[in-house]
Amino acid sequence: MAQRTATRPPEEAAPSRDGLLRGAGSRVLGLWLLVALVVLTCALSIAVGTRSIGLGTVWQALVDGSTPGDETVIVRELRVPRTLLGLLAGLSLGISGALMQGHTRNPLGDPGLLGVTAGASLAVVLSIWLLGLGSPSGYVWFAFLGAFLGSVAVYLIGSSGRGGATPVSLALAGSALSYLIYALVQAITIRETEALDSFRFWVVGALAGRDSDVAVQVAPFVVVGLVLALVNAPALNLLGLGEDVARGLGQRIWLARAVGLLSVTLLTGAATAACGPIAFVGLVVPHVARTITGPDHRWLIPYSGLLGVVFLLLADVFGRVVARPGELQVGIVLAVVGTPFFIALVRRRKLVSL
Repeated sequence: MAQRTATRPPEEAAPSRDGLLRGAGSRVLGLWLLVALVVLTCALSIAVGTRSIGLGTVWQALVDGSTPGDETVIVRELRVPRTLLGLLAGLSLGISGALMQGHTRNPLGDPGLLGVTAGASLAVVLSIWLLGLGSPSGYVWFAFLGAFLGSVAVYLIGSSGRGGATPVSLALAGSALSYLIYALVQAITIRETEALDSFRFWVVGALAGRDSDVAVQVAPFVVVGLVLALVNAPALNLLGLGEDVARGLGQRIWLARAVGLLSVTLLTGAATAACGPIAFVGLVVPHVARTITGPDHRWLIPYSGLLGVVFLLLADVFGRVVARPGELQVGIVLAVVGTPFFIALVRRRKLVSL
């Protein structure tokens, strides 16, 4: 009797893991085009706002800061620091999202899953309540310290079990600790009105109201986190084959996890400390990048970072234009725009396992 070969109907076939760009040459070209798009988005962020300024005036203000006029002040003291901060935050959140989804093997993974956002929130509330700090440049260091301590606590809790720091244990530890920390934050803000008012300004997530000192303070951490992410990319590709296979190929699992989690902590901690919690960038952008590049993290990580910049700055520009003469904070815009976008992405891509 001839053996019957089980076949899979076309509609049930496993989806292809290849991206739209499959060759190295096309991916390099796409990367350069994306860099050009980032430059154009930055120019748009500087020129467009509640008061539109022509590109010629913007260029003159950038080249010659001594030129008198309101446009020069707006460009150099308000919009350039805001755009620079958006560039750093978008880069950080996009890359940390790709790393988090890769290490947890969870297509719904988000940088906040590691307890970074919750730790930063508690540190900001405590610094406002106990030390009376009221400006982003004052509590940015406390926010970063809280983000780091939160991620360390999640890692220690997640690795305390018999199996060590597995993706599942880290996700569960991060969720449990985040709920606990947010309960403490709410308890403080309910009792302390002053802390609530200042914390509400930070927690909404915004690029406005931050001076250039904030960007300068977090930039070194973003650079170190970016380097660690690029170093971690080959190890993530091996981990994608399964831990046993990766271990058989000589990969030290604990080292790969530690480097990846340290990179996520530095990148997400810097962005959260400077801008407050900004959702959806780290969740949505890696899926868009994966559609273009496929699962190879050597390409996925830089594409995610650049797309994160474009996504965040365009949302910030939209918030300035749609509510003239006022503006909507970028965290609100991303919540409104990101939700239907992500639902459409889920329906189209089916969020196959990573």
